[in-house]
Amino acid sequence: MSVLPDPGASRAVLVGTSRFEYLEPLPAVANNLRALADLLCSPLSLQLPAQNVTVVEDPAAAHTVVGAVRQAAAEATDTLVVYFAGHGLVDAQDQLVLALPHTEFGRIETGLPYDWVRQVLLLDSRAERHVVILDCCYSGLALGRMSAGTGLADQAAVEGSFLLAAAAETRTALAPVGETYTAFTGALLEALRRGIPGGPALVDLGALYRHLRLTMEARGHPVPQARDRNSGAQVALGRNHADLPAVPVAAAAGTDAGERPWPDPRAIRTVTGFFTALADVRVVSGLTHQAVSERSAGRMAAGTVGRLLNRSTLPTTWGTTAVYLSACGVPDEQITQWQTAWQQLRAQNLPAETASPEATRDGGPEKAKAWQRPLSAFRRRRDH
Repeated sequence: MSVLPDPGASRAVLVGTSRFEYLEPLPAVANNLRALADLLCSPLSLQLPAQNVTVVEDPAAAHTVVGAVRQAAAEATDTLVVYFAGHGLVDAQDQLVLALPHTEFGRIETGLPYDWVRQVLLLDSRAERHVVILDCCYSGLALGRMSAGTGLADQAAVEGSFLLAAAAETRTALAPVGETYTAFTGALLEALRRGIPGGPALVDLGALYRHLRLTMEARGHPVPQARDRNSGAQVALGRNHADLPAVPVAAAAGTDAGERPWPDPRAIRTVTGFFTALADVRVVSGLTHQAVSERSAGRMAAGTVGRLLNRSTLPTTWGTTAVYLSACGVPDEQITQWQTAWQQLRAQNLPAETASPEATRDGGPEKAKAWQRPLSAFRRRRDH
């Protein structure tokens, strides 16, 4: 089952080298970094808080990159995304070396061995899932390092890792002169911004890889490669915007609300993730703020919808959130899961005595059911 990472518990490190002292410049790489950082922070993708995205542009030394990856690996508990764009070189042992501004051919000490990054991810990371995206020549060399049979790679394997490489181990990547982005990253950005027609509701890495292969092959560009460890291919980088509802869930003839690709409250781990997923509910429903208000039977004004979705702290009571979810069309059993996520976050962010059922008063299961019953009945009356 595909899953969107919790943005509050996830991190991204975007590294790119566009200016070189001894190698050909790659001006499109600078555009790659800016566009990808903006996208990862936007509703089109993971909606990461800006402080959770680190951009390392034209790093002067290898330790700058490794340090940024190590810090993000220590902070992320859900998903860690590491992206590199620039020149890729091959050392005497046929291993991938990521080029830095002062990298020279034949002098491996002037570059960044990919294996250094890999070791940080495998040995020092707290994240459950890792996504590595390499937009450089010979990036397919890294695939072998992800599955080296027995030994360190298997001993330190991390559940849910996925490596997406712009080119095979013997091929160069493409950076067309005059284009805004490199060929691979341009196609990646396009897929996340526009969606995949006929694709799944969530653009997971498996679907994204298959789409990029077809796209790049049709354009005559180098075909990307991938390596999946365990459930890595199920990590989604955003919703499929070619598949979002054009009509409200209540008005779609023959549509079962339970079949909608609702955000999974069981994947919520942070307050940021709670409100990101809560806003995503309205997007999936196809409803405006005013429509949510109207479907709430007068229990929730349109302005209250906006204030709820723009909060930065958890509501102290459960009722308004339950009204919102039910008015959007979320099935009752999922509303119960939402309440559980809310209760767990409250317990994590409040002293034990204020997080008790007595202190939260209307946050208990009995009160939640009281909210859900009349709204569910109201929804059924409107849908018929």
